Amino acid sequence: MSYLEVEKFVEALYKRLNIQNPEELSISTIAEALKIEIIYSETISMRIDNFIVLPHSSDQNIWQNFGHELGHYFFHEGDQRFMHSLFIDLQENQANHFAYHFCIPTFMLHQLQIENVYDIVQHFPVEFPFALHRLEMYRNKHITLYEKPAFYLAG
Repeated sequence: MSYLEVEKFVEALYKRLNIQNPEELSISTIAEALKIEIIYSETISMRIDNFIVLPHSSDQNIWQNFGHELGHYFFHEGDQRFMHSLFIDLQENQANHFAYHFCIPTFMLHQLQIENVYDIVQHFPVEFPFALHRLEMYRNKHITLYEKPAFYLAG
C-alpha cells in the first residue's frame, strides 16, 4: 500500500520507540522517550516547548488530545496568539490530521485487518466518532488506490 508522508512519519516514530501493537500505546512511555513532560489541566490542551498540557477527561479523549498536541510538537513553531487566524486554522487542521494517524496508525490497521469501527474502538484508546472518521479515511484511501469507480467501468 502506498503511504502518505504522515503515515511514514508515524510508522518510523513508532518503530524507533519499539512500539508495534495497539496495546503498547502509552502516553507516559512515548512522552518519556521523546523527553516531553505531560501536565494535566482542568480544561485546556496545548503544547509549549517540551511540555504538553492535557485536560482531565476520558482516557480516550486524553489520547486523542495527546496525538493532536504531538502534531504541533513535531511540525509547528511559534505562538498562535500572534498568528493570523487562517494560519492558526491551518496548524489546527494539520495537527488534527496527524492525530488521526498517530492515534490509529495505518500499519497497525493493516496488521489487525480491521473490518469495522467497533474493531478500532476495541483495539485503540479512542472515542467512537474519532474511530469512525479514521475508518472513513482509511477506506477512502483504499478505494482511491485500488478500486476503480463504477463510471470508469462503463462502456
